[in-house]
Amino acid sequence: MEEEIKEREIVTEMQRLKGLFNTRYSICRFGFLSQQRSYLPHPSYAHHHDSQDLVLVVGKANSRTAILNRPSSLNSLTIPMVDRLKKLYECWEENSDFGFVMMKVAILDGITMGAGAGVSVPGMFRVVTDKTVFSHPETQLGFHPDAGASFYLSRLPGYLGEYLALTSDKLNGVEMIGCGLGTHYLLNARLALIEERLGKLMTDTSASIGSSLAQYGDLVYLDNRSILYKLETIDRCFSHDTVEEIVEALEKVAAESQDEWCVSSLKKLKEASPLSLKVTLQSIREARFQPLDKCLAQEYRISLSWISKRVSNDFCEGVRARLVDKDFAPKWDPPSLDDVTNDMVDDYFSPLCEFEPELGLPVALREPYA
Repeated sequence: MEEEIKEREIVTEMQRLKGLFNTRYSICRFGFLSQQRSYLPHPSYAHHHDSQDLVLVVGKANSRTAILNRPSSLNSLTIPMVDRLKKLYECWEENSDFGFVMMKVAILDGITMGAGAGVSVPGMFRVVTDKTVFSHPETQLGFHPDAGASFYLSRLPGYLGEYLALTSDKLNGVEMIGCGLGTHYLLNARLALIEERLGKLMTDTSASIGSSLAQYGDLVYLDNRSILYKLETIDRCFSHDTVEEIVEALEKVAAESQDEWCVSSLKKLKEASPLSLKVTLQSIREARFQPLDKCLAQEYRISLSWISKRVSNDFCEGVRARLVDKDFAPKWDPPSLDDVTNDMVDDYFSPLCEFEPELGLPVALREPYA
């Protein structure tokens, strides 16, 4: 019975991921704050109590805010949550009583991972706080950074994106400002002030939003232990063409310097799925030369390959080891980098079969990524 329950949980997780891809365009297109001229009740379709509880709607005199409310699961999105967000944003945008819907401002307060980062980082303004924790832990789950992560990670300074994706290391709010992932820093205690200010805006011009954010922003300084002070070493190690060469470069630096950071990075790499590491590295390297819609399409293709278990069962095994049994002892297959062939990696980037259509995004209706 326990095995059946675990299997259902893994299947549910895989279905959630596939559902997120099918509705991602709607999430990225719309936003979290909506200006209005009159107070409207919740849309009539919003009577599904589970999704209502997990995505709250706060209505004020001149604004609406959608708030994720699943803290026990780090606000990870489920299919009902995505569906509710999609319908809310479409209702707010299409209703003539609303002035505008903003996706230009994203407030990253707390843990920001996976799809949470994917719906936030593409925003024109990205507000981080003293409680922000950014990470992409997918290689530890036998998966890959998705939800647009290959696009924005590949555009970070130097080879920082490769480092974050492969090691699953974390950034705080100040570090997000330092590397460009965040645009404004605000203490958590002052969030209510900026939310109120944004809710009163009657226009969504960049100038008006930027001016409002600047009024409440705080000056920040990197801690002297920040990973951003190691960018030179990161570039030297993570600029190599293969994961094996990256590991070898880190081992060399570790032997020469006895740097605790090198030892920690090597440990994280050796704990991750070898196949996931190689797929992730290729995904980011290719994404560096692709627009956002192409990156999303490629990530969709890769995700379906993980879910199908055509090459490896690592995704299910990673979910089992870290989310279900929590023994943190995954049995990766292939078990080592040497056992991962080029053909295995290439399979994740191959076109989908005729029965599974490629992800098509209506890019002509989208504002360009800024």
